[in-house]
Amino acid sequence: MRMMDLSGRKVLVIGLGKTGIETVRFLSARGSKIEMTDEKPAAELAPALRALGELREPPQMRPYGEKGLDGIDLVIPSPGVPPSNPLLREAVAKRVPVLSELEVAFRFLRVPVIAITGTNGKTTTTTLIGKILSASGLRVFVGGNIGNPLIGYAAGAQEDDYAVVEVSSFQLQWIETFKPRIAVLLNITRDHVDYHGTFEEYRKAKERIFENQGAGDLAILNADDPASVLIATKIRARVKYFSSTLRSFDGIYMNHECLISRERNGAEERFPLRMIRIPGRHNIENVMASVLTARQCGCAAADIVSAVSDFAGVSHRIEFAGEKRGIAFYDDSKGTNVGAVVRAVESFSKPVILLLGGRDKGGDFEILSPLIHRHVKELVLFGEARDRIRAVIGGLVRTRTSSTLKEAVETAYRDASPGDIILLSPGCASFDEFANYAERGNFFKETVERLSDV
Repeated sequence: MRMMDLSGRKVLVIGLGKTGIETVRFLSARGSKIEMTDEKPAAELAPALRALGELREPPQMRPYGEKGLDGIDLVIPSPGVPPSNPLLREAVAKRVPVLSELEVAFRFLRVPVIAITGTNGKTTTTTLIGKILSASGLRVFVGGNIGNPLIGYAAGAQEDDYAVVEVSSFQLQWIETFKPRIAVLLNITRDHVDYHGTFEEYRKAKERIFENQGAGDLAILNADDPASVLIATKIRARVKYFSSTLRSFDGIYMNHECLISRERNGAEERFPLRMIRIPGRHNIENVMASVLTARQCGCAAADIVSAVSDFAGVSHRIEFAGEKRGIAFYDDSKGTNVGAVVRAVESFSKPVILLLGGRDKGGDFEILSPLIHRHVKELVLFGEARDRIRAVIGGLVRTRTSSTLKEAVETAYRDASPGDIILLSPGCASFDEFANYAERGNFFKETVERLSDV
């Protein structure tokens, strides 16, 4: 039995964003004695503390940076709190249990979990799977690392057929028993080195999505990702693959006009490529992973085609942001790593003016060099990372720098010609100028709207 007794246990919650607040509510309802801490100043925390509402026992607020875990039975870090955090280091050293909100929520779940992770495509795939299952008449919760935290759902009635959750490496870092019925790993490219310390540690965290699966579960892997072959040897669940370049005999692959889903016994189903409205080969891969998942859940092929045909993508992921003077603008603010930039730029055949920058996460911008030579007309670099990016790839095409995103958009617009694409795909975090990628994307769209047409 995986449920845990939280009554009377003293729990430290690190981080009071949306997930942290939901976690505090969940713990309070189960009789925990709670300490909370957050790096934000008290004035910025006031709305979060008001959002807590009435609790069984008021939590104690610990000054951020204060060490000491005497009497603490459990530490729950919010997503984004790095392993280098002094309290987490102390907890590991003193063998105080550290569990992610994902792990705690799972201990109280009564519905099967479909979990999706990967460097890129998580939100699109999670959202699409939820839409397909709903269109097929299934009751679905969609959330996790997007939208509503899983722990908030675990506190409720749980009357759905499936919980479809996006999970991050931050959450997987601190699991013990988390065991999805279906686990999807879309891809692994270099990201969050600033958080995990090395790419190898980041990769290990992602692979933990399969750690507790058994023979009755399903693992879905990208056959085009070189790491998948090695990962598959460690998995105890059944494995199915998706591929845009290889033919698969137990999974789904692409030919020139359709997606072909094939079972080991030779049975096939075909899904027309024209049903996919969102641009880019990477989105074909996201759809393939979604189709495999949906068929495993018993969804009919006709319902899958209908749901995919109606799906126009998610906000801030290669989202059309307007057109002026024949110049098209696209918002890919969610592209916070170099792998996402590659996928975004490859989605266009017209000349691209690429806006890169923000807060550096240790990305390997050098791998963009061949892509820039082929597809990019101009680079406009902005934010804290602009000088480092310029030192690596600034000489490949005409390159301009700006301190802010607003200046970058205006510079790109002055330089653009009709038929060009101005693409915000920053390859960096937003935190130098914005609270998150969504705020950055909305600011980009507002700036585009205010540009003069003449």
